[in-house]
Amino acid sequence: MRILIADDNSTSLFILKRTLSKWGHDVTSVADGVEAWEKLQSKDTPKLAILDWMMPGMDGLEICRRLRQFETAVAAYVILLTAKKDKKDIIRGLNAGADDYIVKPFDHDELRARIDVGRRVIELRTTLAEKEKLQGVVEMAGAICHELNQPLMAISGYSELLLMDLPADKFQHKSLKKIKEQVDRVGSITRKLMCITRYKTKNYLNKNIIDINAAITDRPIKTKKM
Repeated sequence: MRILIADDNSTSLFILKRTLSKWGHDVTSVADGVEAWEKLQSKDTPKLAILDWMMPGMDGLEICRRLRQFETAVAAYVILLTAKKDKKDIIRGLNAGADDYIVKPFDHDELRARIDVGRRVIELRTTLAEKEKLQGVVEMAGAICHELNQPLMAISGYSELLLMDLPADKFQHKSLKKIKEQVDRVGSITRKLMCITRYKTKNYLNKNIIDINAAITDRPIKTKKM
């Protein structure tokens, strides 16, 4: 897991980074609060941050407060690291927006356990965010299908009537048949949209778009002619 650590004590920062790296984490380390805040605002910010309470420029509490002002479902999980042991200080840290708290000098087993808790919380937040995205996709799909269904059925139905009156060898018959095929194809897409059950994307022209076929239910889609 990618973790940001911030501590103005170089010895403490070195030990913490070495410990986390040894456990297999991808660690980014900074020596002051301002740089930590900048890292947490980057596009590819780590999902878990271990911040020292007392740092030059901006302390851990101020970073927590700022993060919670712009909190999202996938906001960074913050563990405050400090020598303060008083219960009132712990409450201050949690009230400022920290997710967890560990006292220096830290116990390695305790730190690992708290990081594991953070990882599980991050996974739950990510799952929730994906479900919220899916809900938006499903609602959008429903609205689109509702608006498109009636005109598509009308075009397909009138095309069918016209085809019945045109000889099969006529150019107009072939052209109209192609039009109906494409209309029915659009109708098939709207039915797929109505069956979306999960949030799946694919790359298209260097952008992520909804992968309709991967996002629909595993149940066979029943189709019918319009």
